[in-house]
Amino acid sequence: MSRTSPGYTVAFAAAICVVCAVLVSSAAVSLRDRQQANAELDRKYNVLLAAGMAQADETLTRDEVERRFADFEVVAVDLHAGVIDREFTIATYNQDAATGDAGMSRSVPRNEAQVTRVPNHGLVYRKLDEAGNLELLVLPIQGKGLWSTMYGFLALGDDLRTVRGLTFYQHGETPGLGGEVDNPRWRARWPGREVFDDQGNVALRVARGPAGPAETDPHRVDGLAGATITARGVSGMIQVWMGEHGYGPYLERLRKERGNGQSS
Repeated sequence: MSRTSPGYTVAFAAAICVVCAVLVSSAAVSLRDRQQANAELDRKYNVLLAAGMAQADETLTRDEVERRFADFEVVAVDLHAGVIDREFTIATYNQDAATGDAGMSRSVPRNEAQVTRVPNHGLVYRKLDEAGNLELLVLPIQGKGLWSTMYGFLALGDDLRTVRGLTFYQHGETPGLGGEVDNPRWRARWPGREVFDDQGNVALRVARGPAGPAETDPHRVDGLAGATITARGVSGMIQVWMGEHGYGPYLERLRKERGNGQSS
């Protein structure tokens, strides 16, 4: 076949496409384990950020992240019953994927975060002291902003109501507007705020403007200028995941156990 013929050109282009496809596929397969390991490391790092055990401007090696994360116990909670399911297999569980699986999740009422379903099991990262008493919890949360689904972690102190920290590790919100959810300055406004009011209702919300200090305005956080819908999404996430359809039953059970003098 002549190199100047149309057939040769088409055959050559097809061969190049096949070779490139094989190379890309091979690279994806060979790097899959590394990508999964990096994603797992990033998840652990963000748990540490939410817990206040790492800082955004701090550079941590893989070994240091693993060393600090070793203080956590990861458990699966039956969100409907509010109890830890010790028989549940955590190692292969993808909570984000389970949320979209009708067989592994349940529907919830309409909300500002546009969360339509929650998984039957939610992961909880528990930090215990040397005596086995609970020091803090880190809880995965997710919900819609303006343009994207936002994924993050909310940390609660040992009183099960005071925020220790908040972090968002994945979103597609507008930089400088809704994207400020991952700005360390805004996230620094969260510690010390209270999720629940005195009646046990979820009360924490993002304000439309500035909020007062945590001591006098515990249930509001500074708003996001020019990002009203993103702010509503964050408020909605708190309502859903800390409420009766999320981790609320588990938190309530822990409070009752403490009231009875039982260990957490």
